[in-house]
Amino acid sequence: MWKVMLKEIKELLRDRKTLFFMVALPILVFPLLIAVVMFFAGKAVDKAENKVLDYAVVGAQYAPALMEELQKSELFNLVEIPADADITAFVKSEQADFVLVVPDNFSDDALQSGQIELSLYLNDAGLNMVRRRLDKIVDAFAEASQQKAFALLALNEDQQKALLAPIVIKKVDVADKRENWGEKIGGMIPYFIFMLCLQGAMIPATDLGAGEKERGTLETLLISPIERHKLVLGKFFTIALAGATSALITVSSMAVWGLIISQGMAIEMVTEFMSAISAIDFVLMFLMLVPVVAIFSAVLLSLSIYARSFKEAQGYMTPLVFAVIVPVMLAMLPGVELKGGWAWVPLTNVALAIKELIKGTMDYFQLFAIFSSTAVIAGALLYFCVFWFNKEKVLFR
Repeated sequence: MWKVMLKEIKELLRDRKTLFFMVALPILVFPLLIAVVMFFAGKAVDKAENKVLDYAVVGAQYAPALMEELQKSELFNLVEIPADADITAFVKSEQADFVLVVPDNFSDDALQSGQIELSLYLNDAGLNMVRRRLDKIVDAFAEASQQKAFALLALNEDQQKALLAPIVIKKVDVADKRENWGEKIGGMIPYFIFMLCLQGAMIPATDLGAGEKERGTLETLLISPIERHKLVLGKFFTIALAGATSALITVSSMAVWGLIISQGMAIEMVTEFMSAISAIDFVLMFLMLVPVVAIFSAVLLSLSIYARSFKEAQGYMTPLVFAVIVPVMLAMLPGVELKGGWAWVPLTNVALAIKELIKGTMDYFQLFAIFSSTAVIAGALLYFCVFWFNKEKVLFR
């Protein structure tokens, strides 16, 4: 068994594609992709903030002071709108980024005019800063109108605050920053980790089963004086080692890059968040991924053994990605927690546990259920894999 495993490992190490998915992807490509997404997102926001917006106004004669402030801004460009034009169609045809409709009761005297409603027509489906920019100008007029009304009513500062907000709810969040951020991003981390572990095991699994069939080396291996189950175990441990290595590198990369970003960019929030996650938490993340990788390895090897060719094996394994996504998505649903029956659901329980470890709210007693369920499933799938390999009609179909 160990000789088979060493043979397969040597062959894997010669395969650059396998090394890329096992090592380069978690260490370099994964963080690089995140950096690229953040870079282009920042560029898109910056472009939207500096774009000159074309606008038209209906009822401009009712608010000359407001129109003057809009025209002062270099980020707005006034365009004419026909008197009989359909405002909705005018905006949809992109003749203007927005149209502002001013009512005839517009005034700086709130006590006389009452509440004023400005209608803003815009296409809000994409990224735009129309409302943010317009609010800066309109809010100044609203505040001036408030102050004028307060002066006429002779209200002091406390009375003004009470009038604007008669009842205020003061939120006292008992969750620390780590728990808050863990709740927000903790659900996505298991998704990336699972995908990388599956990808790290998929390439060697495809080669060790279907690849051997294509090369014609499977028959040579079968006539060697090694029992069938030992052949399977040798291949299984090779695939599991590849997946576990990918898992270890992924978790380590996540920790290292988090520290580099927090220290290098001097982000206090990230620094506090990363320093709060202990080394034991990262070790537990890796240990919980071991039976998960065993499940992936047993399923992938079974599919690879059944396939006639490398291409056919890839076709069988592609839907497995969706089978992995569903349990992880379940862990992100509201109300799904690492309690009761969820602690026994394979893959979902590990995703929930990783999320809890990141949040710092892990119930360590649930580790028994997590390891028990995943280990039993992994053992059953490995037994099936050995049974599958012993069937001649499967090997030589």
